[in-house]
Amino acid sequence: MKKIRVGVVGIGHLGYHHARLYRTLEQAELVGVADCSEAARNRAAEDFNVKTVSSVEALLDLGVDAVSVATPTETHCETVLAALAQGAHVLVEKPLASTIEEGEQMVEAAAAQGLLLQVGHVERFNGAVQALFDAGMTPKFIECHRLSPFPGRGSDVSVVLDLMIHDLDIVMKLADSPVISIDAVGVPVFSAQEDIANVRLRFQSGCVANLTSSRVSLERMRKIRIFDPNAYVSTDYSAQEVLVYRKKPGTLPPDANPMESIEITPLAVKKEEPLRMELASFLEHLQSNTPVAVSGEDGLQALKLSWQILESIRKNG
Repeated sequence: MKKIRVGVVGIGHLGYHHARLYRTLEQAELVGVADCSEAARNRAAEDFNVKTVSSVEALLDLGVDAVSVATPTETHCETVLAALAQGAHVLVEKPLASTIEEGEQMVEAAAAQGLLLQVGHVERFNGAVQALFDAGMTPKFIECHRLSPFPGRGSDVSVVLDLMIHDLDIVMKLADSPVISIDAVGVPVFSAQEDIANVRLRFQSGCVANLTSSRVSLERMRKIRIFDPNAYVSTDYSAQEVLVYRKKPGTLPPDANPMESIEITPLAVKKEEPLRMELASFLEHLQSNTPVAVSGEDGLQALKLSWQILESIRKNG
């Protein structure tokens, strides 16, 4: 099958890895990369032996079929619309856009052009998360922790849009029910926007989710815990591990330790680099002309919920 000619816009931390991985995927031909930074362009030219340009327009002139957009969030809309206007399919890093209005423009433009727009919610491609989706849970309570030290990047947006949005996307898919109430708090520490935030979501199904995200933590943690009527499931995103805790069948003897009646079963997890799986999925859907795994509509839904949470935080002071 013909290789897809791809380019990458923005060769910072994430964009660099998009370019690195496209070079390893047999479905792709990395045609060029674009960045306004000469230093970033020089590094890409040396590491990937690829043509470098300073603008998305120049990259599109190279005749790409698709682009990854990994620029600062505030530039997503302009960059994505430019690519779509020239007939290029787009994978844009999360969050989809800075505002809901911009996100809607992007989704509508892709639909009007008949082009694929995928949003980089990379945790969807984490083997542990995919095993979790396949476990057939009926969540009653979900708890998420995503903690990290201050990264020195991504602080142009709130931690809700930077980190929590990953877990919001996963939680919405697991709960599969409308959100009916939001109670949130957040504070800035090192940046002008929230660096730590917590939200409690209640879904129409009765499921409750509690999410905490921080980019001012001394430790790293990326975990989600799910309680349903029959089991407790603990998922470690980083280790790509899923453990299922269930009560053993039968009656517990009067003198027994209740904890001894719990059996722990690990789920089978396919451990691959999630970003590689995300890019491969994007290319496969381009080749087959089928809907992408994480659509622009999915990214817009996560963006809308993120802004509802931000409004709740800022309303509460």
